[in-house]
Amino acid sequence: MAKITLSKLRHSYFPNPKSPSDYALKEIDLDWSDGGAYALLGPSGCGKSTLLNIISGLLVPSEGQILFDGQDVTELAPDKRNIAQVFQFPVIYDTMTVYDNLAFPLRNRGRDEATVRERVMAIAEMLEVTEMLEQKAAGLSPDNKQKISMGRGLVREDVNVVMFDEPLTVIDPHLKWKLRSKLKELHQRVKATMIYVTHDQTEALTFADQVVVMQLGEVVQIGTPVELFERPAHTFVGHFIGSPGMNVLPCRVEGGTAFFGDQAIALEGPIQGSPTANTEIGIRPEFVSLADSGLPATVTKVSDVGRHTVVECLANGTRINAITEGAGPDKGAAVHLNFTQSQTRLYVDGWIATLPQEAQT
Repeated sequence: MAKITLSKLRHSYFPNPKSPSDYALKEIDLDWSDGGAYALLGPSGCGKSTLLNIISGLLVPSEGQILFDGQDVTELAPDKRNIAQVFQFPVIYDTMTVYDNLAFPLRNRGRDEATVRERVMAIAEMLEVTEMLEQKAAGLSPDNKQKISMGRGLVREDVNVVMFDEPLTVIDPHLKWKLRSKLKELHQRVKATMIYVTHDQTEALTFADQVVVMQLGEVVQIGTPVELFERPAHTFVGHFIGSPGMNVLPCRVEGGTAFFGDQAIALEGPIQGSPTANTEIGIRPEFVSLADSGLPATVTKVSDVGRHTVVECLANGTRINAITEGAGPDKGAAVHLNFTQSQTRLYVDGWIATLPQEAQT
């Protein structure tokens, strides 16, 4: 296990990059503590797989360093970095038994059979596959094959980091929650440094202690699942995390007050600086309520999603979602919307520009 440091990391697939747009990864500085559970979250093409390949040694970055426990491994080949990787598709040997699949990484490194058996039995128990150890891997279900693939990554005790590259992609939806829970349990028991790459917010937020949200080669926010939900640093994070995502409303700022149309909107705290660029208000649907007075709106859609009802409204030509308990109003109904002030924020060019109440002095 290792602390992983990424220092001034940039990467371009062009031989002579000339502008920021030529870089698949913009400058990244990160520290991941030894034994932590981390996720790289973002849409396809955001740079998360490029970053994973750089950490694993499959790519050498154009600029910057990768450090494992302070040792520069930037130029080291993958087999010298002492890592384990679990891919989208299970990497196992169908003709081998489950036991031999789990034992293979240890035998390949010359470990004695007593040690091999001890580790294989421990991992098999954690994965709940002990009864399958004598079965050929070819006959396993897809979720059990992926369990074995995970086990092959976890069976070694000497790895610096275990990396998961969208490991649940091929798993049936009704089985994903089981494997997500199992992976979280494994991390708590094994205490290895783990990095999980995914475009699925549920997978990232349920697995990781800290999530790195990426967009267009940049890290836009690093935080706990609660921090990302409650205080998105960028409108992209607000959009990407949550279902439905954060409402983003165009606004203008005059005299330190934000206006949506002609309506003044009370923000969480004072505005930083004097914004003149693109300004928007961000408010999550969970903090928009229907009331007798407030922002006038018209209901355009009502969706019962089981746990609550999503009421889609139109105000000043902008769609605003509100989450409410019980049945919502009828489509076409005239309503008023209230925003919880402590959760209502100003964003300038996408980035948060208001101070929370507790930060005011």
